[in-house]
Amino acid sequence: MKWLLFLLLVPAVFGQDAKEPDAKEIIRQSVHHDLLNFERLKNYTYQEHDEVKSLDKHEKLKKTERDTYDVLIIGGHDYEKLIAHDDRPLSPKDASKEQEKMDKEIERRNHESASDKAKIEKQRQEQRKFLDEVPEEFNFKLLGVDQVSGKPAWVISAEPKPGYEPKSRGAKFIASMRGKVWIDQAEYQWVKVEAQATGKISYGFGMLKVNPGATVKFEQARVNDEVWLPAHASIRVDGRAALLVPIHDQIEMQFKDYRKFQAESQFVAGGQVQ
Repeated sequence: MKWLLFLLLVPAVFGQDAKEPDAKEIIRQSVHHDLLNFERLKNYTYQEHDEVKSLDKHEKLKKTERDTYDVLIIGGHDYEKLIAHDDRPLSPKDASKEQEKMDKEIERRNHESASDKAKIEKQRQEQRKFLDEVPEEFNFKLLGVDQVSGKPAWVISAEPKPGYEPKSRGAKFIASMRGKVWIDQAEYQWVKVEAQATGKISYGFGMLKVNPGATVKFEQARVNDEVWLPAHASIRVDGRAALLVPIHDQIEMQFKDYRKFQAESQFVAGGQVQ
């Protein structure tokens, strides 16, 4: 659920005189560059740390959960292996269970047919397909130039375009978002995003409903001098899941320790790499 929310909300944020670059064209080029990042991500393993703070309706903290995962490439697509809970390594018993789960998944993926792999890749591509609509779905305005990590970045605001009818399911989800995006001038990469829901957001036949005011903050970093990948994401959401279950969550996600994974390598049972 967190990845779905994360993947659907983040890209949402996103006149001028003749001397200024066109904001819409900057966004269009940034979407193209994001596709390159999306493809290169398949070549990387990394570590993800999630912190979820659950609040009651009065904004009082009920509980905090922290989980750390090794995100690995198995059979050509990612797999999350839990390695720590509440900032403590798993007990030997729980670690053994996680390894057994991973071994079973390795076995299953090693026997996937070509058609199975093609289906999974198609689903993966469809997860980002809605980004193609972003340049047409919002009205953009160039606000100026800011320094991010010592490099100049365009600051562009995005407002939902009145009357636009989203074509894809993901585009419908982000249709009620507004925000700002910082785009690196040299490489047309998203370096920072801030977004907020201006209306109710519904997904999965209403199984997930997000109230107005939900916020997303997102940052990327350059890795191995070749690709921009997620570094940090912060999500604040109020709503309902499965129609009835109330959600009042603050989510912090950290991504680090990116490591190049060789395409010819593969995981085998026991977590070894061949």
